Amino acid sequence: MAFRKAVKGTLIGGGAIATAFGLSQFFEYRRNQARLAYVEAEGQMKMPFEDKLPTRQEQLATLQNTPEFDVLVVGGGATGAGCALDAVTRNLKTALVERSDFSSGTSSRSTKLIHGGVRYLQKAIMKLDYEQYMMVKEALHERANLLEIAPHLSAPLPIMLPVYKWWQLPYYWAGIKMYDLVAGSHCLKSSYVLSKSKALELFPMLKKDKLVGAIVYYDGQHNDSRMNLAIALAAARYGAAIANYTEVVRLLKMTDSATGKERVCGARCRDVTTGQEFDVRAKCVINATGPFTDSLRKMDNQETANICQPSAGVHIVIPGYYSPDNMGLLDPATSDGRVIFFLPWEKMTIAGTTDTPTDVTAHPIPMEEDINFILSEVRNYLSPDVEVRRGDVLAAWSGIRPLVTDPNSKDTQSICRNHVVSISNTGLVTIAGGKWTTYRSMAEETLDAAIKEHKLPAGPSRTMGLMLEGGKDWTPTLYIRLVQDYGLENEVAQHLAATYGGRAFEVAKMAQVTGKRWPIVGKRLHVLLIF
Repeated sequence: MAFRKAVKGTLIGGGAIATAFGLSQFFEYRRNQARLAYVEAEGQMKMPFEDKLPTRQEQLATLQNTPEFDVLVVGGGATGAGCALDAVTRNLKTALVERSDFSSGTSSRSTKLIHGGVRYLQKAIMKLDYEQYMMVKEALHERANLLEIAPHLSAPLPIMLPVYKWWQLPYYWAGIKMYDLVAGSHCLKSSYVLSKSKALELFPMLKKDKLVGAIVYYDGQHNDSRMNLAIALAAARYGAAIANYTEVVRLLKMTDSATGKERVCGARCRDVTTGQEFDVRAKCVINATGPFTDSLRKMDNQETANICQPSAGVHIVIPGYYSPDNMGLLDPATSDGRVIFFLPWEKMTIAGTTDTPTDVTAHPIPMEEDINFILSEVRNYLSPDVEVRRGDVLAAWSGIRPLVTDPNSKDTQSICRNHVVSISNTGLVTIAGGKWTTYRSMAEETLDAAIKEHKLPAGPSRTMGLMLEGGKDWTPTLYIRLVQDYGLENEVAQHLAATYGGRAFEVAKMAQVTGKRWPIVGKRLHVLLIF
């Protein structure tokens, strides 16, 4: 009975979703083709700093000496950097300030996945939720774009979903196939079913008892912090003035002579390293500060209500022998209903994430109970031969997700990763919520709203298909040229190619001679350290 209900609910829900929204795939394709045609017709965009980037001091001088920018973005995470890149490639005079380092916050503390969200699609199907369906659809489209524009930092990753009850096999299979269907032409690789023996062959650490089989689907994996930096560097190359360790002290305001209303016209900034303060004036200020969204909104208006409900996500790093080198694992239903990913990463294994309400802090610390929760869930899926030990936790981090508050929600687990673009009475543009995968489309929507509100002279977004820093000249065999041309160790060459892409040769030129017959160059800072 449970089996028939599960399959029936899946098929009916899936059919309704496919029927109701299937045409949107075609219309989105036509819109994207038109947008790409526009970018192609415009030709190559001017890149003022293609060879050498301005130093931080030069960027600070530009921030201080420019009479007025079109756009000032506050926040150097993925969304803020994406807004800066979107703005500057629309020929808007753009500035960005970040009070710490680029990607030092939430954007570097993710699960390292570029994904649409399998669990959100499940909710969309079971509840016929159009909003969540569209969020998954948009994320899958952006996943394909991100894999294309930064191939050195991202790649498809197979993820296994082990099945321990017979009735779950068709249920999960139908859901994962729907995931492929929604991705459409952007599907990375088709999902497939594995027998018990084949599942254990590919993931030998898996618990054998009661294992029925497994389903494998594909999502993207990326180096989140480097990806964030690549977006920021691309913005700088196209002419945006960006500076880290530059915090906003207060917002600047002026009275609009035409309407008599008070409007935000820039920000008072402080160089964190020197304490020097200066004004950055702009026609439009964009608040892209993630978990600190409400702090900046209250600089604009102390009486404004909070729109973010922060949630802590904890991940742990354990030795690589806990998982295969090229296969992830998804636990779709943990003991308390949360989802746990178990993924290979940099020859180690990442396990996470938790999802619990938290207070906003600059440096969140992972709680011991969250670490033990992850270990407990991991233990449930691994063979008894693999002793899951607290002492094997090599590192742990906590990231604060800036979830948009839903007044009808009882906990953060049920909050969707949708984003909100809001504009205050004084013209402050805020982008809140969302997820890593959709940073580009979020930035595009934010700039569209800002341009309309502030009547800025700009055309459509041009970031779709725009290569990020290092992506243009990268090839899968680039590391071989580094080995052959510079005499680098194979491992070091692979690391440089995967981190810097086409710019890896510039890094290799700075490597020290080892004084050995091999490797010729690439003296390590430490015998075990890959820099």
